[in-house]
Amino acid sequence: TVYQIYPRSFCDTDGDGTGDLNGIIQNLDHIKGLGFETIWISPFFESPQRDFGYDISDYQSIAAEYGDMETCLKLIEEIHNRDMKVVFDLVMNHTSDQHRWFKESASSSNNPKADWYVWKDGKGKNSSKPPNNWNATIGGSGWHYHEGRGQFYWASFLDFQPDLNYSNPDVKNAMLGVARFWLKHGVDGFRLDIFNSIYEDTAFVNNPASLKIVPSEESPDGFFQKMKYNVNQNESFEFATELRAVVDSFSNPPRFMVGEVFGDVETTKKFCSYNNKPGLHTIFLFQTLSTPFKAKKWRKMVQEFEHNFPSPYVPTYVFSNHDRRRSITPLGNDVRKAKLLALFQFTVRGISFTYYGEELGIEKPILPLKTGKDPLAQRYKSIPQFMVNWTGQSLNRDECRTPMLWDSTENSGFTSGEPWLPVTHNYKTINVQSQSVNSNSLMNFYQQILEFRNTTNALQNGTLEVAEDLSNRKFFAYYRILGNDRFLVIMNFTPRVQSFKVNKGEKVFSTHPSNELLDLQPYEGRVYKLN
Repeated sequence: TVYQIYPRSFCDTDGDGTGDLNGIIQNLDHIKGLGFETIWISPFFESPQRDFGYDISDYQSIAAEYGDMETCLKLIEEIHNRDMKVVFDLVMNHTSDQHRWFKESASSSNNPKADWYVWKDGKGKNSSKPPNNWNATIGGSGWHYHEGRGQFYWASFLDFQPDLNYSNPDVKNAMLGVARFWLKHGVDGFRLDIFNSIYEDTAFVNNPASLKIVPSEESPDGFFQKMKYNVNQNESFEFATELRAVVDSFSNPPRFMVGEVFGDVETTKKFCSYNNKPGLHTIFLFQTLSTPFKAKKWRKMVQEFEHNFPSPYVPTYVFSNHDRRRSITPLGNDVRKAKLLALFQFTVRGISFTYYGEELGIEKPILPLKTGKDPLAQRYKSIPQFMVNWTGQSLNRDECRTPMLWDSTENSGFTSGEPWLPVTHNYKTINVQSQSVNSNSLMNFYQQILEFRNTTNALQNGTLEVAEDLSNRKFFAYYRILGNDRFLVIMNFTPRVQSFKVNKGEKVFSTHPSNELLDLQPYEGRVYKLN
């Protein structure tokens, strides 16, 4: 079980309105008390903060607004003291354009780091057109002209995040050195940002056309282009095995990697195993983010995950993160549905990822694009707000990065200053302090279901079988099995009471613990231990 912290928004201890590492340290007991095993922290390395940490200018220094190296090492130690693991967010694909490597690389075409980034001459009159038709993952050409060098550089994401050139062995060795640096300092593993963009086709062949407009979880293709030559290259799969070898060399304790990749299953599985060599331990399966709250849809999703990622592969279950809307939003902010989702997430076979505040049911506010601090919001600020609301997606990632809600005081205990983003409107009732004393709160339910998972071996190590005879349009049910232990998980996806009978089984957990009836209440989920 993994709890993701976006450090800028977790807790501010020095009153500057920005969360910091000391704020994480002071609240580790909250995460430990909930029952999570691992903490993943979004980047807090030295950065101009144009993309709030995902534009790194020094991989081995801590941004001053978050703390310093001493505080970072204390954070690692304090997490380990609580018998938890810590995973750092490692952005290997690109750096900030303020990184010393890029500044040197951009200074001329013959300096020692001239080919540390992906540079190419332009085409057309005066070489003023991009080298080829490749689009960035967010649309528009990913090529950007640099006046000083007189060439274009490639950026998979935003223009101030130039891609490193992994075809240069020196670059690869430098970045593997970054991984070793943090592993030596006790980090238990890495979440790897846009890892499928690491390599590009070195012949720079034009991408073919596509009718697809918007990229999806299953395919990076979009903006009328197939991303054939700038993502998911064979060299990227091979690099995953090289990175795995580095991580495995730090085996006491064992370390862990999860990759952010996009594409069809056959392609993305290659990041986990390639040419009979192990790669990343697992990858995010973002299909969870777009699967509607319907019994048959969830059943199909689990069946596909089980088919495509059988043991020893482990599927992942993530319903929100720093780039995507909060999980309670598509559930209509219904706490009953949120509990059902949590029951599913912590009883299904897989690694669960929980974004900070999901345990409270923090809602996604609507923040105007034109005033957004998120660089994506600024990029899309000309889109009318009603169209953004209609899509249901967050083009303004500020909306999923609002401050953690600790109590009912001003700014919800996040900061004594002016918060970098506004706290959500209902912070006086939805916060850690108020939910801790409410036995029926979502937060207390998280604590209960995590305790159940942590003390039930079959939920951690057992196999999964879909209960075909119990699953239909109303119910989704499955078994978790380990040796002689057999558990049934059944969930009512309807807003109505549903009749249900189980033979030779004892109810051991429910989202509605006060319900003593056999019938399942609206959006109730249960776990039975079968005889």
